[in-house]
Amino acid sequence: MDHTTHDHEGRPHGTAAWGTAVKATLHCLTGCAIGEILGMVIGTALAWGNLPTMVLAIGLAFLFGYSFTLFAVLRAGLDLRSAIRIALAADTVSITVMELVDNAIIALTPGAMDAHLTEGLFWSALLGGFAVAFLITTPVNKWMIGRGKGHAVVHAHH
Repeated sequence: MDHTTHDHEGRPHGTAAWGTAVKATLHCLTGCAIGEILGMVIGTALAWGNLPTMVLAIGLAFLFGYSFTLFAVLRAGLDLRSAIRIALAADTVSITVMELVDNAIIALTPGAMDAHLTEGLFWSALLGGFAVAFLITTPVNKWMIGRGKGHAVVHAHH
C-alpha cells in the first residue's frame, strides 16, 4: 500500500513543477526589478554614493517584492495580519537570493557601480544581474515549493 501524500496538483510531496517555480520566480523578479531599478535610478539621479544607493535599491526591492504577494492575498480575502505573514513566508528566501545574486553581479562587473543612468554599462549590469539571479533563484523556488514552503504558502489562498 502506497502511503505517499500528494500536493494539490497530484504530485508526491517533495516535488514541484518547473513551470510553477518559473512563475514564482518571475513574480519575485518583477517586484525586485521594479524596486531595485527605482532605487538605483533615485540614488544615481541624486548623486548618492554606492552604499546608500544599494541600500535604497535593496530595500525597495524587498518592499515591492512583498507588496505583490501582499496585494494578491488581500484580494483573496485574507486580513492584513495574515496577508503580511504569508507574504513574508512566501517571498523572503526568494527575494534574498535574487538580491544577493543580482547585487553581486553588479558589484563584480568592472565600472558598473560608477556607471550613470545614461550608460549602457549601468543597464547591462543591472539586467544581466537579474538574468543570472533568475537562473539561480528558480531551482531554489522549485525546491522550496516542493517542500510546501515559499510560494506554496500563497497557492493555498488562491
